[in-house]
Amino acid sequence: MNLSELVSKLEDRLKLPLPGGEAHEPLRAVPAGTFKPKFEHKTPPKPGAVLILLYEENGLVKFPLTKRPDYLGTHGGQISLPGGKAEQDEGIITTALREAEEEIGIARNTIKVIGQLTDFFVIPSNFIVTPVIGCLRALPIFNPDPREVVRVIEGTIDQLIRHDAVKTTEIMASKIYPMMAPHFEIDGEVVWGATAMILNELRVLISDF
Repeated sequence: MNLSELVSKLEDRLKLPLPGGEAHEPLRAVPAGTFKPKFEHKTPPKPGAVLILLYEENGLVKFPLTKRPDYLGTHGGQISLPGGKAEQDEGIITTALREAEEEIGIARNTIKVIGQLTDFFVIPSNFIVTPVIGCLRALPIFNPDPREVVRVIEGTIDQLIRHDAVKTTEIMASKIYPMMAPHFEIDGEVVWGATAMILNELRVLISDF
């Protein structure tokens, strides 16, 4: 399926009810040891957005992921979709496009927005994240911000939808908590957690085509 065909089918499918939690849960990591992390938040979740940016190269439909710097924190060193926190009075689509421009250097006015997936609650960081799907008709030239992105990883839709796409391994969340993590393996990286759960909703939609 080429980019034009995929975009057309997604535009139609995104007008219908989405699988949401039914697609998210199979990719949720679970504690591997007796210690189970507890997250208690005293404030409402903060709004944010991520961008699934589709483009075509050599007959393959691709999307970029980013590797975060290896800092001490909940998401240090993880693989993520471009995105972040909404600014005051900023719409979700604007947030997704702005963050992608800031993180990986793709001009927001070159991206066609296709639609949105189900909002996702990222428990550790207390965010409600809206995944926005967009596309580029030209090959992207990435210019990552080194303060936020160690490298850009290019995944393909084919990697998501093959029958053996989901694997499971033990990881150390926040370098402390052992977790059994269902994940996608993309360019030698383990893509787990919220990013994998969001991508699995896209995978479920495309698998229905």
